[in-house]
Amino acid sequence: MIGFIIRCTLAAAALLADVLLFASGYWGWGIVMILVSAIIILSFFRNENMILAMNQMRVGNQEKAKKYINKITHPQFLPKKQHAYVIYLQAMFNSQDWGFSRTETQLRKALQMGLRQEQDQAMCKMHLAGICAQTGRTNESKILLQEAKKLDKNNLFKEQISTMTKQLSMVGNKNQMRMAMMHKGRVKTPRAK
Repeated sequence: MIGFIIRCTLAAAALLADVLLFASGYWGWGIVMILVSAIIILSFFRNENMILAMNQMRVGNQEKAKKYINKITHPQFLPKKQHAYVIYLQAMFNSQDWGFSRTETQLRKALQMGLRQEQDQAMCKMHLAGICAQTGRTNESKILLQEAKKLDKNNLFKEQISTMTKQLSMVGNKNQMRMAMMHKGRVKTPRAK
C-alpha cells in the first residue's frame, strides 16, 4: 500500500513538474519529464516484484521467485490479469504451507479471474485435480484432468496427466481412501483378549 501511495505522489509530482517546465518555456526538459512521467505511470500496470519473480522463474531459482511473489501483499490494486497470476503463483509456491483448502480456493479464484495462457490454465487444473484426488474427490479430479488435457495443445504436460489418470484409476472408493488416510497406511493390530 505504501508503494502505491509513493507511486501516486511521484506521478502527480512528475506531471506537475512537466506542466511547469512547459509553462516556463523549458521545452527540452519538459519532453524529458514526459518520458519520466510515462515510466512512472507505466509502473502502475506492471508490478516490479512480479517482473523480478518471473525473471527468477525463468532462471530456475524458485526460492527467490517465491520471495518476490510473496512480497506482493495487495494484488487487488493490480490489473485483473496480473492479479490472477499473482494469486496463481502464490498458491503454487505456498501450497505446502497453506494446506489443501486455501490452495484450492486461491487456484479456483485465479481460474475464475482469467489466466491468459492455456498452458497456465492446464497447469492450474492439474494442481486442482491433484488436490481433489488427495481429498477423495476422484470424479472431480478426473473431470479436471480431462479439461487440462484439452487445454494442453502442445503436449507439455502429457506425461503428468497420463500418470495422474493411471493413479486415479487404481484408487479405490472414497471410504477406502479415507480409511487409509486415517490410519496412515498402518494395519490395525487385533485386540488382546
